[in-house]
Parts: sequence; structure tokens; C-alpha cells
Amino acid sequence: MADQRSLFGEMAAEETGSVKGAQPVEAAAETSDARAQAAARAAELRHLLDYHAYRYYALDAPEISDAAFDKLLIELQQIEAAHPELVTPDSYTQRVGGYVSEQFAPVTHMARMYSMDDAMNLEELDEWLARTEDALGAGHVAYTCELKIDGLGVAITYQNGAFVRAATRGDGTTGEDVSLNVRTIKDVPMHLSEAALAHMGADRSAPIEVRGEVYMPKGSFARLNAEADAEGREPFANPRNAAAGSLRQKDPKVTATRNLATFIYAIADTAPLHVDSQHEFLDWLRSAGFSVNPNVARCTSPAEVHAFCADALAHRGDLDYDIDGVVVKVDGFDQQTDLGFTARAPRWAIAFKFPPEEKTTVLREIRIQVGRTGVLTPVAEFDPVTVAGSTIARATLHNLDGIRRKDVRPGDTIIVHKAGDVIPEVVGPVLDKRPEGTAEWDMPATCPACGSPVVHEDGEVAYRCVSLDCPAQLKERLLHWVSRGCMDVDGVGDELIDKMIEAGLLHDVADFYHLTVDAVAALDTGRTYLKDDKKKGVSAGDSIKVGATIAQKVVDELARSKEQPLSRVLFALGIRHVGKSVAEVIAQRFLTVDALAAASEEDIAGCEGIGPKIAASVRQFLAVPENLEVLQRLREVGLSLEEDLGAAHAQAAEETGVAADLAEAQPLAGLTFVLTGTLVNRTRDEAGAALKLLGAKVSGSVSKKTSYLVAGPKAGSKLTKAESLGVPVLDEAALEQILATGQVPAA
Repeated sequence: MADQRSLFGEMAAEETGSVKGAQPVEAAAETSDARAQAAARAAELRHLLDYHAYRYYALDAPEISDAAFDKLLIELQQIEAAHPELVTPDSYTQRVGGYVSEQFAPVTHMARMYSMDDAMNLEELDEWLARTEDALGAGHVAYTCELKIDGLGVAITYQNGAFVRAATRGDGTTGEDVSLNVRTIKDVPMHLSEAALAHMGADRSAPIEVRGEVYMPKGSFARLNAEADAEGREPFANPRNAAAGSLRQKDPKVTATRNLATFIYAIADTAPLHVDSQHEFLDWLRSAGFSVNPNVARCTSPAEVHAFCADALAHRGDLDYDIDGVVVKVDGFDQQTDLGFTARAPRWAIAFKFPPEEKTTVLREIRIQVGRTGVLTPVAEFDPVTVAGSTIARATLHNLDGIRRKDVRPGDTIIVHKAGDVIPEVVGPVLDKRPEGTAEWDMPATCPACGSPVVHEDGEVAYRCVSLDCPAQLKERLLHWVSRGCMDVDGVGDELIDKMIEAGLLHDVADFYHLTVDAVAALDTGRTYLKDDKKKGVSAGDSIKVGATIAQKVVDELARSKEQPLSRVLFALGIRHVGKSVAEVIAQRFLTVDALAAASEEDIAGCEGIGPKIAASVRQFLAVPENLEVLQRLREVGLSLEEDLGAAHAQAAEETGVAADLAEAQPLAGLTFVLTGTLVNRTRDEAGAALKLLGAKVSGSVSKKTSYLVAGPKAGSKLTKAESLGVPVLDEAALEQILATGQVPAA
């Protein structure tokens, strides 16, 4: 097989060469030409600086220290000072750092992104191969075989070798602008290599639009669905859905946590690259810095295509990403042009789809797992069976609705497969093998972890334990209690809470207020001294304790948190559906925990913005005796559990810069505002909080009910919609006038 890179072996000798006329990146780095070395390093530094600046400014998730970042910047400045011709307008040395998030906007692709015809079996693949050989001449066609990645199509545009934007496939002509999210994907280069640009010659400044797949690795998919189960959310059906959902997140910070990756394999227009075939094009992509799937082969006969497909099918389970077939392309671009396109797909390519693999086994037990948020998740335990290259013996059933829909029962012979060839899944029972008298399974009435009653809200699939002393939920409840926006206890994080739980110091949130300096100081950090220290009286290998200084700070912070108002306490308790805003509304309506505990579900639902769903959740929480006991213990250690409206208004007014008397008057009651674009004086969240304090409702979307749209620079689709609906549009100066006076502009 010519020019083949094996799925799991080394590349054949024929493929080790570079793109015609191009110099590989590695060779460029080793050249004796000082300028070439400087250009390559400058491009790398620009990429690194862009990536780390984006992590810092846009995601609040830096991966390196400020000092390390500055070191990279200084190095780039030195290179550009020695080689002024290498300075680019987009260089980090030529601009101020920071990123502005925007809503998705439409992007028109440089050329249409076509679909792919499918071959569902070898017979259909052979029919396509025969048609292709007949059209181009038998024995005169070479094919490039690539793995079909189960991800989301993406188009990434570069100009002058620099990243410009990224868009989803959309309808093939127009996609969604997901540039900010794609910037979080580590293997997407922000700048193309000097070697790749040099190969473009006079076209190096031309815009190019490369295409490929954004996918989610198997491990990331498993972790994401495990988190969904723990939180009572519907899991993603497969990696493709997970990748699509992750790439379309409004907040790039969420996308950044999903560990997405890419494989690039196509381009809108090959002309600027000066390559003649798909195989040469893939080499150019590698030299440019793109992630290209290593499992690719150039085949010179239908028999070799068959061999590649068989190899891919045999080893699909060994890959760390999901594939559902093989894409076969005519290799030569001139031959691709000769074959052309149908109305929906290229004639020069086809996707050979793999058949699904399913096995039968026996379901022995449906066991309950209690997640960190109290959600009860049923898990199928069955006889071990090998599917898609690995042995499985258990699979989540997600919820009772899923069990009912599939009608699976302990003792059933069941069909299992791997959803997306990754996640074990029960397909359903083999009914003619069901033992007589098999009973329908039901969710338990009490939590298996703590014995408290299980609650189920109307309209939801999740069954939950809402007890504050449930050991399965303990750590997450404790972390939520001390977090910013709740009790705001500085210095108490994940690691310290783990040590407190291990030492038996914490069983519920009230235990925080019984901690002593000595008890916290004596906790083992899990680290040891590297050498003897006679002054401290320690030897190498001794465990390092938290110590009195940190312990005193922790105890003082906890004591200060007792002064937090009732709204903070309600939010910190982690009541289902009760966020910060809802907690504030409830606290202002009932003023004390005792009054809230005595209120009916109807009374709670009558609060502004609080419906029956939230009211039911609050009542369920307060109906658990263990929760009332924790509240009583909190009162005994000094938390007032009462709301001082005057103090709350004064604090909110101080935080937002709004006059307290103006906030009390609520001059914007009945008005709905929408904020968009970039504000200078305050963030959109801060502006929204100030508007709410004056009585306004702040919405995330424009409608006929919108009273005013506040638009800063870079306002997008919301501004367009507001103008089409005749919604008054205000600038930031008008907003500040409203916040200062409580008066809106005259119509």
C-alpha cells in the first residue's frame, strides 16, 4: 500500500517527505538562516501570547504565571527589535490585551460546505469505486482514505497567516461565528508557520478558509456525562452532540472546560496553497501547525481502499476519539474538478459508514448512585461483555423515565452497545427471554446514602435527596456554603474542606462554626518537609500542618460570615432552583426563616418572579427535619437568619453606586431593559444589578415587551432586532443618567 500511515504504526517511507517546494517546520527551525529562525520563533511566540492572553482575559483561567507571560513578551519584543520586518499589526507587542465577548453572528463561508454521500455497506462502496474508475480510467486513480470523525464541522479563516474567525458549518452557506470559543481549543493555531506561508509564495497574504471537525475525546465525553448525571441533567447522547453543545456555548469559559480538539482536512479554495492533491494538502496543513489525523492513507486501488476500511473498523475501539466510518476521496485535485458535484455532495468523495456493534448479556441489578447534588441515578449492573474493543459490566440508566421507556428489569437478557462507540448503553430487553414473574423496577422512596425521603418535582425526571446531612452530597454543599456570593468565606477551598471531612470535623454546614484554631491548625496538608529544620523542630519527611496563622484566618473569616443577611444564607443552603436573585426576593418577602418555614407553598409562589416550581422546591427543603435541625444549629452559633431590609438596600446601593433613597423609591418598576455590547463605566452584570435595584426587570433577549435597549460598542443582533421592533435604544451616557436620577428619557 503506497504512501500509507498505519492506524497504529509508523508512517511509511513514501510519506515522510514534505509538501513540494515547502520546508517542514522542524527543518525551518534547524536552518542556519538566522532570519528564518527568528521568523519561526516570532510566529510561535505570537501564538503562545495570544493563547495565554485569551486564557487570562477572556476565561479567567490562566495556565502560566504573569512572570512567565512577561518573559515570552520580552523575547518577542527582542526579536522584533532585531528584525523590524517581522512586526505584524496583530502582534501582541502592537496592541493592548483583553477580549470582548459577543453573541453569535452569521458568517458567510468563502465557498459552500457540501454534505457527503454515504455508503452503508461494502457493496455501495464498491459501486462508487466502480463509477469513479469508469469515469477517470481504471488504474489511473489514487484515493486518500481518512477516518470519519464524529464531531461538528467548523470553518476557520486566516488572513496574512493570522487567525481571523471561526464558524460552524450551519446550512453550508452561512454558519455561526464561534471564534471566541474556537480560540479556547488548544490545537487551533492563531498564526500559521513561516514554512507554510513561504510555500504560498505571492499568495501568502490571501485569505484561506480551512475546514475540519471539532470533536470531544472519549475521556472528556465520559466526564461530561458523569457530571450531568450527578446534577440531574440529561446527558449528551453522543460525542458529536457534546462537541456541538460545547462549541455553541455563549460563555467561552464553559467551552474551555470541555477539552475539545480538532482535525483539519479540507479548504474552501486550494489555489493559494499551490498543492495538487489531497495528500499534499494534508502535508501542508501539518507544516502550517494544524492538527491532522495521523491515520490516513494514499491508496492506488479499490483493494487498498478495502484494506484501509477493514483496518479502521478493527481498531476503532483503540482510538481516543469517536469515528463512525472512513471518508474516501479522489486524491488528485484535477480529477476532483473533472468529477465535480451533485446538488448536495461532491462526486469525488464518499463516506463508508461502520455498522453498529451490539451484544447481549444479563441484567443482574439496578443500583442507585447518589450524586453530589442529591440526584439519584439508576445504574445497570450486568454480566461483563466485550463491546467495541473493551469489556463493560455497567451502564447508567439515567433516570426512571428512561427505564420505563426501555422497559428493562433485573433478570432481563438485554442488548448493550456503546453510544457513539464510547459510552456503555443499554439498548433494551430481549422480551422473549424475560423470566416469568419479573417485576417492574421502581425508584426507592428513601435515599440509600442517608435514609432521608426522596423527592420528585412535577415535570422533572430527576429524583433527589434534599437532606443537608446526606454524606453523598456533603463536600459540594460545604463548598457552596463558603463560596463567593454565598457566605463568602475567604481561604476555605476544596483541599482544606477535604481535610476537614477526613478528620471528622464537618458533617454539615453548621459544623463550620464549631471549628477551633487548634483543630484546623493540626490538619495535615498532605505535603511533607523536604529537609530538616531545627528551628521549626521538624525533620525531612514530616507532614506539613495547616498551622496557626492560616487556621486563625479561617476561623476569623467564618466568624465574619455570621453577619451575612438572610438572602445569602438561603442561597448558601443550596436549595434547588434558589439562586442569588430568588433568595433575595424570598428574604425580602418573609424577612425571617421562621416566617418562611411557616409559609404555604402558595404564599411562596406568590412572590414576584417565583412560580410553583421554585415554591415546591423550597417547601420540600423545609419539610426535611434534618434541614430544620441544621437551621436551628446555625441560629444557635450566631447567625441571625433574619433580613434587615434597610441594611440590605444600603449594601446593594453601595455596591452599585445607586442612591439608597432612589433604590427605595423603585422608580423603574414595570420597565424591562436589555443590555448589549461593551460598556465602559461598568460591566453589563453591574449595570443590570443597578437597574434591578431601581425596580427594573433585566432580560437577556429583545422582544415587543422590552422597554429600552442599552447598546454599547460592538452591539450585535440584539441591536438589529430592537431597531426592527421599534424598541428605544439608549447609549451608556443615557444609562448613567437613568441610574443617577431614576428618570427615563421622554418618549
